[in-house]
Amino acid sequence: MKNKLIEKINNKSATIAIIGLGYVGLPLVIRFVEEKFKIIGFDIDNNKCRILKSGESYIRHISKESIQFALKNEFIATSNWSKIAEVDCMLICVPTPLGPNNTPDLQYIHSTLKSIKKYLKKGQLLILESTTYPGTTEEEIVPEVEKNNFKIGTDFFIAYSPEREDPGNPDYSTQTIPKVVSGHTQNCCEVANSLYKCIVDETVTVSSTKVAEMTKLLENIHRAVNIGLVNELKIVADKMDIDIFEVIETAATKPFGFTPFYPGPGLGGHCIPIDPFYLTWKAKQVGVTTRFIELAGEVNTNMPQWVLEKAEIGLLNRGLKISESKVLILGMAYKKNVDDLRESPSLELIRLLSEKGVDADYHDFYIPKLHHTRKHSFDKSSINLDESIGNYDLIILSTDHDEYDYEYLQKYSKLIVDTRGRFKGSHSNIISA
Repeated sequence: MKNKLIEKINNKSATIAIIGLGYVGLPLVIRFVEEKFKIIGFDIDNNKCRILKSGESYIRHISKESIQFALKNEFIATSNWSKIAEVDCMLICVPTPLGPNNTPDLQYIHSTLKSIKKYLKKGQLLILESTTYPGTTEEEIVPEVEKNNFKIGTDFFIAYSPEREDPGNPDYSTQTIPKVVSGHTQNCCEVANSLYKCIVDETVTVSSTKVAEMTKLLENIHRAVNIGLVNELKIVADKMDIDIFEVIETAATKPFGFTPFYPGPGLGGHCIPIDPFYLTWKAKQVGVTTRFIELAGEVNTNMPQWVLEKAEIGLLNRGLKISESKVLILGMAYKKNVDDLRESPSLELIRLLSEKGVDADYHDFYIPKLHHTRKHSFDKSSINLDESIGNYDLIILSTDHDEYDYEYLQKYSKLIVDTRGRFKGSHSNIISA
């Protein structure tokens, strides 16, 4: 069965299912379609399926032209799980959020398995792409599939290949980012590798699904702890009246032994703030305390509070109380030039401001209206920036979208708290935070 499936993959007669049509799944749809595969996309959100069927996109960096191209090439978006019986390969790209007390929440993986289980058949390949703790594939996926009396590695194939999407990054794409591939058995790995080699320039096979799962966590925790370091150094440098951004840019001139990371108002996105908790939870299961990782998380989590303290001091120096001030937050997305709100520190800034009696406004080119997230729910819409920014006592630059006219902002704003180091030099109305 392995050779038969690999042959179908290589001659592109295999039908591929992408389960979860979000920031990870939808780019995969487009990439497989570009390589002439027949794709069926599954999502429990009927509205997403409706939008895709109409030829539109709900993700900014994926054009409607790409969706229309996919539709012309037989792409189907559906919530009908029975179509799983029609596919040869399945890629699960569903969210893996945090539950109570920051514990792993695998409900979307479990519900997916429950939905597809009765439609699975011998000769299929099932790949998990969602970020998760080491052991998930062999502890959660394999036992559930084996209940169908499949022999994994012989008549059914299970693999893990962590997503490495970086939304909004023009330098890297699904095709050009090397793909880590693992399998529950060697046969599983070979089948999965044959599939990914059709859509990416380079695959990297590893010895086990645990290694691949741990690799993904290392990548993101590496970023989280280094951002935690520069965030702490930003606080130290601020007390010493040193520009931390100038320090980082200077250190980056060293051609070896240093990689620049940049501070901000906190951590955001679908991976970096979440993934460390997946490892710390699993580590505790085996009797290990991850003190360094947890400390970095504490620093990053506290950054919005520090930003607000800096803002309060700036206002007091101008004879204003924050509770009596008109406040605008620029940028709600978790990073610049994207439309992703997940875990954005800007949301925490709104919450902290509301605790002080401030009903802050916001502006974001990419997020016209706030929606419910894991920890926050605000009924707010982006203001029109054509209105005079001079009406605001305080502007917090939380996300430095390239579209902002920073010269205009500096010229006409009463007070700006710059959390991203966007304004260079010394200005009487700009505070670095």
